[in-house]
Amino acid sequence: MDKDSKVSPLAASFDYELYEGDPDHLRTVVAAPAPAGPYIDPASIKLRHRIGRGYFGDVWFATHHQSATDYDENHEVAIKMLRPVNEDQVKAFLSKFEELWMNLKSKQLQGICWLHGISVISGKICIAMRSYEGSVGDKMARLKGGKLQLPDVLRYGIELAKVIQELHSMNVLVLNLKPTNFLLNEHDEVFLGDFGIPYLLLGVQPPDSDLALRLGTPNYMAPEQWEPEVRGPITCETDAWGFGCSIIEMLTGVQPWFGKSVQDIYRSVVINQEKPQLPGGLPAAIENVLNGCFEYDLRNRPLIVDILQAFESSKNAVYSDGEWRDFGGTSSGKSKTRGFTTWYLSKDLLQVGDTIRSRKMFNSRKSQDSAVLEGSVVGLEKDTDRDGFILVRVPNLPSPLRVNASTVERVTCGLAAGDWVQLVNENKQHSSVGILHSVQRDESVAVGFLGLETLWTGHSSEVQEAMPYFLGQFVQLKSNVITPRFEWPQKREGGWATGRISQILPNGCLVVRFPGRMVFGSEPNTFLADPAEVIQVSFDTCPGIIEKYQHLEDFHWSIRPLSIAFTLLTAAKLGVSVGKCINAKLKKEPTNHQTSSDRRRAQDGEAGGKPAWLPPTVAHILFKEGAGTATAR
Repeated sequence: MDKDSKVSPLAASFDYELYEGDPDHLRTVVAAPAPAGPYIDPASIKLRHRIGRGYFGDVWFATHHQSATDYDENHEVAIKMLRPVNEDQVKAFLSKFEELWMNLKSKQLQGICWLHGISVISGKICIAMRSYEGSVGDKMARLKGGKLQLPDVLRYGIELAKVIQELHSMNVLVLNLKPTNFLLNEHDEVFLGDFGIPYLLLGVQPPDSDLALRLGTPNYMAPEQWEPEVRGPITCETDAWGFGCSIIEMLTGVQPWFGKSVQDIYRSVVINQEKPQLPGGLPAAIENVLNGCFEYDLRNRPLIVDILQAFESSKNAVYSDGEWRDFGGTSSGKSKTRGFTTWYLSKDLLQVGDTIRSRKMFNSRKSQDSAVLEGSVVGLEKDTDRDGFILVRVPNLPSPLRVNASTVERVTCGLAAGDWVQLVNENKQHSSVGILHSVQRDESVAVGFLGLETLWTGHSSEVQEAMPYFLGQFVQLKSNVITPRFEWPQKREGGWATGRISQILPNGCLVVRFPGRMVFGSEPNTFLADPAEVIQVSFDTCPGIIEKYQHLEDFHWSIRPLSIAFTLLTAAKLGVSVGKCINAKLKKEPTNHQTSSDRRRAQDGEAGGKPAWLPPTVAHILFKEGAGTATAR
């Protein structure tokens, strides 16, 4: 397999004449040029002993033997031996590494560790790099308290931020920032020891399923690095989280989430959305930017250039009278307003001629201002800060309006950052509905799609506006979805249940809770959803009274038992009321019957005091009537 793993063959040797003072005595030397690619013959590497172990593999101390006709040298190197990957994916990794290696060599970055090349030993990818004196982590371990002074942290932070910014300009993410990867030379100069190995592993399926769920070291990982296809995308802001964790560890001597298991860290960072604890007494600019590094939504985090600016502005900070004073720097606060941080707002400064509209709040249908504003920028009062004001020309108004730049957003080709979009041509490998992260003035776009680890990039003509989703909306799987991307609960009587959106991830993935379901114990009641597989549900979309009632039950599981109890109570009250009425009528009816009988008897049966039902003779005898007549006779 080693022969198959070569990226590019060695160039042919050539002859040249070496001039050594006397032109009459020239000697011919056969030499081989440096290899055109990064591949190293595994036979030239001799592993000595292991000096470290990480989540992606082991670090070995080794010697790299290089020889030609006129020289024979052994170089001490450090070998990063990665965990095994599938054999058919080794070539893909080597190809990506070669591209990165060529870029690094062409740019000659000063703050990154020197790479000798790459090889494959016993089926494992091995990256050879210069061996350094130690790391920032090693230096901290030797210090009392295990932490660095602020000036050293700022000095290291500035140098690291510069090289990370250069890598980002090459579209390379580090994704594994931590003090043990910050290497030091004999002059206490810091070098980035990890140039994006997790990023190179994107799309490479490792044999260990546990590693497939994360890209980085758990203690320093951003929320989107856990299951990046589901909770991504991974962007430059992802490195801001790892950078912040590293700075906190250097300041406190304590690793973020120290003592917690991988599962506990996942629960804290991803589910509970907890943030690492910042030490007190920091300069305002440093505290501000570190807080921004730990925003859960990556779009609200600062870029590395913002971090660099904050660190450089605090270089000359002096601690006096219980507080830090920044001389010659800027420590303006980066506050969060209406769902947006000014880190988010500063990523797209407006220019004269831009088309704008009122900015909508994060994951909300409402605009920041009640009146929807649409127009074009005709003037800038302050073009270096999103807190400045701009002049906007609005149709049908005689003069421009003066508005705060943070309340509007740029529109290009009818699209603005944060809009929901859909691919014109669907892709079966990932969701076709996502969230627009950026739209440039040249009409290029970057979109976060569920199922992609990184941002999708293309032209604005390849996407179209889609129906947006908002927090609090009720959604249900489409009727034609038989096998959804994620597990979805069903109703008791069959059919898909209806849930309420509780969170929207940057790639459009919906986190849905089901308040209409009563769960017991550890049974889950929160599920994920692909926005392309669901439809919105509301009283307006329910056609009949039965459907509207069924939707009412979706608001809370207690609606059905309460409605049943209310129905039974109403029926009981109605039964009691009807019973009382019938009983009262029955009691009243016999009295009325007797009175009418007596009345008929008095009228029909006793005319002149004689019973009408007896014969006349008998009546005379019984009632002594007519007796005197008989005697007289």
